[in-house]
Amino acid sequence: MDDWYGGGPDFDAAVRALAGDWREALRARPVEAFLTDPDTALAAAILFDQVPRNIHRRRAEAFATDALARAVARGIVAKGWDQDWPDERRQFAYLPFEHSEDIADQRESLRLMNQLTDPAFPEYAKKHFDMIDRFGRFPHRNAALGRANRPGEEAAIEEGGNW
Repeated sequence: MDDWYGGGPDFDAAVRALAGDWREALRARPVEAFLTDPDTALAAAILFDQVPRNIHRRRAEAFATDALARAVARGIVAKGWDQDWPDERRQFAYLPFEHSEDIADQRESLRLMNQLTDPAFPEYAKKHFDMIDRFGRFPHRNAALGRANRPGEEAAIEEGGNW
């Protein structure tokens, strides 16, 4: 997991080589295509939420399939598939909510991450929630998305809000 969350150019290149073409080939499919079974659904959540954050780091394209990832995550939760998974799998089903700039999704992230046994998961979910609650968006995305910083956002980034 350290490699996954630590990233770096070598890891990003490995993710790009492994999954970049799959993401591009599958992103136009309807969400239902990914909700046929638990493993396919989890793979899709990772493919559309995590993979772009590695292969398009600090670029707008990193967030282009977030809505699809959230739709898959909603399907996973609605079907209850996540309840049978260990925390290591469940977190990947919940991260699309944590990455959303919508406060309702952030509340769902908190609810779901608080079900996990490792306190780091709800701790990070709370940090993401707090940023959205405070600013209505993630300031660290501003440069990639061509948004100007609002008052207080640059300071929030410098204080560690730059996941």
